[in-house]
Amino acid sequence: MTERRDVVLLGSTGSIGTQTIDVATAAPDRFRVTAVGAGGGSAESVALLAEQAARLRVSAVGIGRADRADALREHLARIWPGDAPEPAVHAGDGATTALAGLGCDVVLNAVAGSQGLRATIAALEAGRLVALANKESLIAGGPIVTRLAGVDQIRPVDSEHSALAQCLRSGTHGEVQRLLVTASGGPFRGRSREQMRDVTPAQALAHPTWDMGKLITTNSATLVNKGLEVIEAHLLFDIGYDRIDVVVHPQSVVHSMVEFTDGSTLAQASPPDMRLTISLALGWPDRVPGAARPIDWTATQQWTFEPLDDDAFPAVQLARRAGTAGGCAPAVYNAANEVLVDAFHDQTVPFLGITDTVAAVLNEWLSERHDQVGEPGTVDDVERADAWARERARQLGGLAAVGTQGS
Repeated sequence: MTERRDVVLLGSTGSIGTQTIDVATAAPDRFRVTAVGAGGGSAESVALLAEQAARLRVSAVGIGRADRADALREHLARIWPGDAPEPAVHAGDGATTALAGLGCDVVLNAVAGSQGLRATIAALEAGRLVALANKESLIAGGPIVTRLAGVDQIRPVDSEHSALAQCLRSGTHGEVQRLLVTASGGPFRGRSREQMRDVTPAQALAHPTWDMGKLITTNSATLVNKGLEVIEAHLLFDIGYDRIDVVVHPQSVVHSMVEFTDGSTLAQASPPDMRLTISLALGWPDRVPGAARPIDWTATQQWTFEPLDDDAFPAVQLARRAGTAGGCAPAVYNAANEVLVDAFHDQTVPFLGITDTVAAVLNEWLSERHDQVGEPGTVDDVERADAWARERARQLGGLAAVGTQGS
């Protein structure tokens, strides 16, 4: 019988976080959420965080915004069940890191952006299984994270990497010819670069398949998200960048594929539902029965695949260049993009300006700083490169007046 696993959930109020709670509460014999944490960027998220903590009767709660800690405590005092011990409250920049180091079996890191890096490292150092929805921390931390991680210690939550992990069970590492990462193509699939010149934030957030937050949804529109996934696939599965391809699959039913040296290709297919990948990451290597609905094979299915238009969507090639360079280049790519996504939604940078400016920042890093900095030895090294990239993105994007907003 599979033992129940205790789960620390970081980013609990976001899309992945709320679905993780759905998975855990639907399988109480398999999972128990013992701590929850979130940024607390709005009054609504603070209230939701308190409600989650009370409903799950957690032992600890974390909130990134120290100035909202009192509001969180007030919410908890009003709704906390009287027959349960009150939770410890961690607040401020170190809240997620503190939670990640708590006693548990699994830390699910769904924190948005590169700020999740220290939490990932804390969980790895504590010997926890890390269910990783925060791909940016792996990409930014790169060699630091991979040096710390033991075999199978990081389990991907992303549907693409979950699919690859499942397919890779069918062969040895030496039998893998290439990884095929699928992409829906986002809301602008089929458009030329010129046709995307006047794209609005509302249009960029209208993803045809997934319901995600602002950053990830915008990254899916620019295909930056797919570029990050190429880097993540390389780091997770130790396959060279020349053997990782992106294929556009608008139906988002085949989540990725592995081609083997004998000409066989294995694909993982399921309706788009993150509860399946969350349950597998939490329970790995065991599956959770009934985690999500299967494909309806009584209905007609039509799946199509097409090549990625690199001219219209250069983000994947940029990511491949950053990943191949290694060192802090992936962190620079990611950090510059985060700043420019915020600027796009503030309507201070056009849609095409996101990847254009990321390219400019990356080019400058690789030509002027990359060789000097070399491989990062500490998180501080990564954070210095991250800060440089954010500042250069603001300057090159004409955003110097916004200060540190968006970091």
